Amino acid sequence: MGPLEGVKVIEMAGIGPGPFAAMMLADMGADVIRVDRPNARSINPSKDVLNRGRPSIAVDLKHPDGVETVLRLVESAGALVEGFRPGVMERLRLGPDECLARNPKLVYGRMTGWGQEGPLAKAAGHDINYIALAGVLNNFARKGERPVPPLNMVGDFGGGGMFLAFGVVCGLLEASRSGQGQVVDAAMVDGAAVLMTMIHAFVAMGTWTDDPGTNILDTGAHFYDVYETADGEHVAVGAIETQFYAELLERVGLAGEELPFQLDRSQWPAMKERFAALFKTKTRDEWSEVLEGSDACFAPVLSMTEAHRHPHIAARSTFVERDGVLQPAPAPRFSRTTPEISRGPSEPGANTDEALAAWGFDATDIAKLREAGAIS
Repeated sequence: MGPLEGVKVIEMAGIGPGPFAAMMLADMGADVIRVDRPNARSINPSKDVLNRGRPSIAVDLKHPDGVETVLRLVESAGALVEGFRPGVMERLRLGPDECLARNPKLVYGRMTGWGQEGPLAKAAGHDINYIALAGVLNNFARKGERPVPPLNMVGDFGGGGMFLAFGVVCGLLEASRSGQGQVVDAAMVDGAAVLMTMIHAFVAMGTWTDDPGTNILDTGAHFYDVYETADGEHVAVGAIETQFYAELLERVGLAGEELPFQLDRSQWPAMKERFAALFKTKTRDEWSEVLEGSDACFAPVLSMTEAHRHPHIAARSTFVERDGVLQPAPAPRFSRTTPEISRGPSEPGANTDEALAAWGFDATDIAKLREAGAIS
């Protein structure tokens, strides 16, 4: 029922951002087939929800018949996504040239950290490295403290997987008009840089400095920060606009005092101390009673195990439970073509026969491939 129903995608199994992009496409209704290595193992495959929504086939890509199996899948696919280092798919004889020769309309999505070319293209790396080089990581720091990696949200998933999924959908849309496929080079270093576009605009306008922890959105401002409460929990305040700041002051009991101008940066450190002392006078839940649901731009800081129980999150069904595993629901939402989780995660290779049959292989073909050792 999702908006991508009828789109067929091949996922070359990998880790992190590649599977995330494939999950997003599957959540939106695409028919995604995951190509795993023979004897691939997962620590707990039934709970690895990053692999939800698509069957897994085990194919030996070192076997000529295994390579031919993938190329045959390519013939009926709209897109292929892979997350290997540059050159790996070419060495497997499954690079863009080979695949586009079989299917000129194919959108060939490539996910790497550094990109397909450049001095670092073939070097190893992880999210923390890509966002460091892109000028992103330096901004995740309080004044005078070292940067703190924002998990692997910005490089792997925001700048990586989401940009790959976006690029694939853009490529599919263009191919539907032109009849021609193309290669999508999704690099985490590029995507992370794009996510910083607004901050670059602030720098150009002279409203942002390169000194972390002194700006309006990086914990420099007292009205955009996290504060500890009386019970050792935390609350988040983001009252940037004048009217929202005024409501915050009213609700916390400071409206009657003579306070400095909100945007007077020289007074931010003193006001942060004032706010820190104030928020320690009540528990997180007590502050929620005072501030939540108002225009004070407030939220309690919840743990992953708490978030799904919050009334707003529960009302929107932001999390769903499937096969006993609590997980985020597909997003975004559509008024007519409702996305859904079509199936739970599969153990690597668990669906080889079923998935190949669904993609047009008959029982004889499958039996021959299994006998030859090309699939398992």
